[in-house]
Amino acid sequence: MIRAFLNAELVCPVGGVSRGGVLVREGAIVATGMFDVPADAETIDCGGKTLAPGIVDFGVFAIDRAAFRAGGIVRVGVMPDQSPVLDDPGIVQRAALIGKPDLWIHPIAAATRGLQGEDLAEMAICLSAGARAIGTGRRWIADSGVMHRVLAYARDLDVAVVTHAEDGGLAAGAVATAGETATRLGLPAAPAVAEALAIARDLMLAEDTGARLHLRNVTTAAGFDLVRAAKRRGVAVTCGITPAYLHLSDIAVSDFRTFAHLSPPLRAEADRQAAVAAIADGTIDLLCSGHDPHGPEAKRLPFADSDAGMAGAETLLPLALMLVRDAAIDLPRLFALLSRNPAQVLGLDAGTLEIGKPADLLLYDSAAPWQIVGDAFKGSAGNTPFAGLPVQGRVLRLWKGGREIQG
Repeated sequence: MIRAFLNAELVCPVGGVSRGGVLVREGAIVATGMFDVPADAETIDCGGKTLAPGIVDFGVFAIDRAAFRAGGIVRVGVMPDQSPVLDDPGIVQRAALIGKPDLWIHPIAAATRGLQGEDLAEMAICLSAGARAIGTGRRWIADSGVMHRVLAYARDLDVAVVTHAEDGGLAAGAVATAGETATRLGLPAAPAVAEALAIARDLMLAEDTGARLHLRNVTTAAGFDLVRAAKRRGVAVTCGITPAYLHLSDIAVSDFRTFAHLSPPLRAEADRQAAVAAIADGTIDLLCSGHDPHGPEAKRLPFADSDAGMAGAETLLPLALMLVRDAAIDLPRLFALLSRNPAQVLGLDAGTLEIGKPADLLLYDSAAPWQIVGDAFKGSAGNTPFAGLPVQGRVLRLWKGGREIQG
């Protein structure tokens, strides 16, 4: 099957922004820009809209096909915190296969059995079953000896370790960041330094072992400073963030809004500004949804009793485009954050519009205005702290390996 995507604004993390089209043969990109259209090609007029690599969403907590389709997501790195936990090769293999052909699921296998932070899981066997990374899940491994062994084993396997960077001793039981807002509301809180402490230890262990470390969500100025310094020293570290920490501060929980109960908790305004600066200067490598949908039974509760997390897949693109609108980054850099870099952490040869790459394509209208309404989400839940926010950028169509994914 040959498909010619024509009359588009092309955005590629490697090739930049240009006008033209993409020619796809047998699921792979064979030409971009201006090319002769084969007589037997199916033509798709993009109508001048933007054609970019499909989003690779790293670190989701639930497989939510409708939400991923609406958000322009073609691949997901799923966290090990599933039921059952992704610590067994049979479970990992099933997780890797259930989404195909429309959605490719790349499991992040548990670093320890049951994610308990004690005994190492069968990482090598899980990788052979389809896992693409090793993760600590929602929790930090408190035992430094265990974490050192995890990193050393992962180094030998040449796979990244994905960690939740929050010192469990400080953050246990906390639902907010210590400060004026938490004090005024009487919420159990932990100091923001809990993140920096966890990052500092994990960076030192990664440097000692030579392992690849990915910090799933860095959200504080101190954390970004530690990552910058480690990168300068040559530590193999990458870090990610979700849009909530770029656009919201802890003020968003002022009326006990449980939709703003996240993990890690929202930070002070100074940390939010530091996060935007870290996106702009290249410290942050990945921009992901952290998709963690919860229904009213988990969110319509007193703040401290509610579950942490938000449904982020359907709003990832428009919230990310706000960074381009505000001139923090340009479009090629945005799709490096959304597509190429997450693919690289997972060891995938995808995420660009280069010739030979999989034809995972996203067509969107960057100027389409809409208002975020959680109740109107396509996915399994609409627990978003951005309800009511006007945004721009709508996904129009989506292809995986040149095959269109229907809504």
